[in-house]
Amino acid sequence: MHFDLLIAGGTVIDGTGSPGVRADIGVLGKKVGQIGDLSEATAARVIDATGLTVSPGFIDVHAHSDGALLVDGQHANGIRQGITTEIIAPDGLTLAPLSAENYRMYRRYLSGILGLPPEDLDMSSIEAARANYHNKTSCNVATFAGHGPVRLEAVGFEDVPLTGAALDRAKGVLRDALEQGACGFATGLSYYPQSYSTTDELVELCGVVAEFGLPLSIHLRNHNTDRAPTGGGVAEAIEIGKRSGVKVHLEHYRTHPSSAGDLESILAPVDAAKADGVDITLETYPYPVGSSFPQAFFPGWMHEGGPERLLERLSDRSLRGRITEEMKQVMYGRPSGNVWTWIGPDGDARLVGMLLDDVAEGSGVSMEDAVCDVMVASKLACGFRGAPPHSTRLWRQVEEDVMKLLDRPDYMVGSDAIPVGQLPHPRAYGCFPRVVGRLRRRYGYPLEQVVQRVTQNPAERFGLTGRGVLKPGNYADIVVFDADHITDRSSFEDPAVHPEGVPHVVVNGQVAVDHERVTGVLAGEAVP
Repeated sequence: MHFDLLIAGGTVIDGTGSPGVRADIGVLGKKVGQIGDLSEATAARVIDATGLTVSPGFIDVHAHSDGALLVDGQHANGIRQGITTEIIAPDGLTLAPLSAENYRMYRRYLSGILGLPPEDLDMSSIEAARANYHNKTSCNVATFAGHGPVRLEAVGFEDVPLTGAALDRAKGVLRDALEQGACGFATGLSYYPQSYSTTDELVELCGVVAEFGLPLSIHLRNHNTDRAPTGGGVAEAIEIGKRSGVKVHLEHYRTHPSSAGDLESILAPVDAAKADGVDITLETYPYPVGSSFPQAFFPGWMHEGGPERLLERLSDRSLRGRITEEMKQVMYGRPSGNVWTWIGPDGDARLVGMLLDDVAEGSGVSMEDAVCDVMVASKLACGFRGAPPHSTRLWRQVEEDVMKLLDRPDYMVGSDAIPVGQLPHPRAYGCFPRVVGRLRRRYGYPLEQVVQRVTQNPAERFGLTGRGVLKPGNYADIVVFDADHITDRSSFEDPAVHPEGVPHVVVNGQVAVDHERVTGVLAGEAVP
């Protein structure tokens, strides 16, 4: 038998949770041809995997790579981790489906989290957006239908209810997106225009999603909590699932330094809802702090009309007192304890890496004023991440919690990567090797179990047909790694460093990483 690619001599962990077995994998075209003893076979290319583990490619269920993949399809920060499929548009923060005018507007509004992709792309539909990635990226790309674009196309960037004809328009946009290949519906209720919604609106929209058997991926509400009878949070997500029948996927649901070790509190409502018939899955990432863009610090009225109006308000000194006072409300999250990761070309890049508190002190203004000033100077192209806790004990407790969560069969990994800016959060370069390598070894979890959580689980949840499991006939998305040495090298002070122990990555039968070097091959497809 002759193959296009032969991966020989490795321990194959197929993604189902079964223990590894010594086997060879023969690849024909885009797919796995045979698995077994292929010692008599020939191939155009042979990868010697002796002493290494061979598994399905890792699937990242939460990646803010929408813009980065459009700027640099090689996407070394992701593919070098072994990520062969990224699901973009989490939190409903995405660039399609949008009219040309709305694309240019929302592109600017989201620049702090998605960077600045080309201005002239056709993002008028999910079908058009998928074409911008298909065979133009090293990894496969799946996308949610995002609540932000759905709302913008229905009523613009305004705080108005989705009812009547407006709701019908939104449902039509959403239905078209799902018919054109979106793998679910995503919303983020710390962000706008998503947070203008009510629970009732989300139930109506998720009724459409439920017809397709796809999930709602939800970043829980902490803005406009009065618009949810439950007060937002996980209770609202559960309510949406109960009333609409939609499958629910909880984004980055884990402990934090303030709740480290208290898994019972976060899991009790989830397990009660699951016992009551709500279909729930969850994701986590292995870091004690997150990353975002500063629009999350502001109440809803600030965002109405989009980025131009937001900048006008930030620049209006007569409004500044009201703005800074409202920023101090805990419900919006406080800027304190965060670090600037990205300042766009119009701002002062010397601030990157500085605590927002220190920038304020150096400028002789309040922290809230300093944030507003940076946003104005950079024209919203700025982002931040949390500063990790000083306590190693707390940090390690969060990591232990993450691995305990991944011991559950309903969990998977979403990096929440934001591969933008001068000093990004290290999760953009190291999330998966940290879980599969460093933390798995530290806490003693079975390799086959951890691999299942990052391969089969997400493939099944998000309908990625023919992926997530190594078997003949499935797509040849394959990672070859050293189970004893795979680890992240990306840190908070030096994040843009690739992992080690992942010598080979194959996407749709093509070698994307060869001896820990990207090959330039762009075989990634728009999936499913």
